[in-house]
Amino acid sequence: MKQRISSLALLLLTAVIWGFAFVAQVQGMAYIEPFTMNGVRFLIGIISLLPVVLFFEKGRVSGEERKKTVIASLAAGVVLFCASSLQQMGIEVTGSAGIAGFITGLYTVLIPIACYILFRQRTGINVWIGAVCAVAGLFMLCYRIGEGLCFGYGEILLLIGSLFWTAHVIIIDKLGKDIRSLHFAWGQFAVCAALGLIFMFIFEEPSLGSIVDAKWSILYCGVLSSGVAYTLQVVAQKRAEPAMAAIVLSTESMFSAIGGVLFGIDTLTVLGGAGCLLMFAGIVVSQIPFAKRKSKNNVPLEK
Repeated sequence: MKQRISSLALLLLTAVIWGFAFVAQVQGMAYIEPFTMNGVRFLIGIISLLPVVLFFEKGRVSGEERKKTVIASLAAGVVLFCASSLQQMGIEVTGSAGIAGFITGLYTVLIPIACYILFRQRTGINVWIGAVCAVAGLFMLCYRIGEGLCFGYGEILLLIGSLFWTAHVIIIDKLGKDIRSLHFAWGQFAVCAALGLIFMFIFEEPSLGSIVDAKWSILYCGVLSSGVAYTLQVVAQKRAEPAMAAIVLSTESMFSAIGGVLFGIDTLTVLGGAGCLLMFAGIVVSQIPFAKRKSKNNVPLEK
């Protein structure tokens, strides 16, 4: 019991760190541009994660394991780069930690739907209920009384980014078997850092001064969000039930909204706050499989 409680506490801390990372990303955009932010933060991320990899995953890696890890890291790293870049661009446009957190969090609802469409994996009614709640909540979050629906370019970028986050999780599920998780995480971060730095020099005009000005945002995202939080997740999920772990980690969206309000970035209307709650409820419901109806002999009834 104590192990379960400590695991859930670590997962909750992970969600808090990831949620407040949206605040750091918003604040960083005052000094640097999206590719610069991602390139430098993931570079710091691989530096901060390297000691963790060496400590937790010691020993030689077989040739086959190395090959699988490289392939998975390349595929997931490219998708992660697309997802994080779209997210950062959306944050730059919207300037909102809460909106970015909740729209990004839709990937938890989209994953089972995508698996049903692509692989015909059975999807429970809870997922469809969660999807309806999430869409209704998103409408309420983006609706302004007297102005109408404020779903603009930034929100579209975040929503497309959510599709890439969905693809990222599916790729990890399909390619991430029989490989060392921390080696894989380090590899995908390295790919993302390399692409971010390349795109930074091609499309942006970075300067050392602007990067120094954004140092706290970059360090938070690079060290805490990547190195520390990912380590906490790996350690905690070994002793936590998968469904409960997913629910706890989904509170990331809630903490992004809380952080946005606390740091004066966001001001939520009553309707917007209700939309956030409805979206959060949809995300949580989508992670809770409904119990199967049982027969009189206490045997699950199959369809």
